[in-house]
Amino acid sequence: MRHDHRPYPFKRLQGAAEKFWADHFIDPQLESMGAGGMIMKPWYLKVYGAGISFGEAVHVITARDRTVRLTTWAHDAGAGRIQVMDYALLCPGVRIDSATSVTIGKSTMLAAGAYITDADWHGIYDRPRPIGKTAAVCLSENVWIGDGATVCKGVTIGANTIVGAGAVVTKSLPANVIAAGNPAVVVRELDPQEALRRRQELLQDHENLNRDIDLLERALRKDNGWLNWLRSIIAPGRND
Repeated sequence: MRHDHRPYPFKRLQGAAEKFWADHFIDPQLESMGAGGMIMKPWYLKVYGAGISFGEAVHVITARDRTVRLTTWAHDAGAGRIQVMDYALLCPGVRIDSATSVTIGKSTMLAAGAYITDADWHGIYDRPRPIGKTAAVCLSENVWIGDGATVCKGVTIGANTIVGAGAVVTKSLPANVIAAGNPAVVVRELDPQEALRRRQELLQDHENLNRDIDLLERALRKDNGWLNWLRSIIAPGRND
């Protein structure tokens, strides 16, 4: 579709259904879920294991063909933990697996298909051995992990750092750099003269933000009628 023909009442109803699902089926699976969050199509967010928590105003975007999966594992030496801090963003296809600890810092963004893991999941020589070696992963504040990138066990990524699409991060990265490649290496530093804007600045007043978004949705959809929306689904034309 070129245009979104959904009427405003239907969009509100859809939003209410998503909130209901998140409150009744996602929240009970988490250790905590902060206020102001949003999970788009929460039925495609899969949570497995204990010790998973969301901070304030965490946004998760899912899709039918690209679920978001958060998994912790309990084992003889301990158990995994995933902490998604305030204002973080998880995009479609993100996977996070933990046998020890994975921390996603404030305002950090994980692009589509990013994978974060703190374990090998099998022994190198004893292949049937579960978990294998494990070491905590920590993404600091305002990190951006690009499409399809992988962050491996024991890695710490400094604040504001960008990891390019498809990169494989096997060693820790400093703050304020751009890294790319397999294995990922620093390709340049961020310009210290350029101001950085974080998701926190946009989302910290999430009540007023949600109210403004609702007013915008109402204005944009004022001419969207139910019959035209149904027609666009059943018999879409070039202008739809």
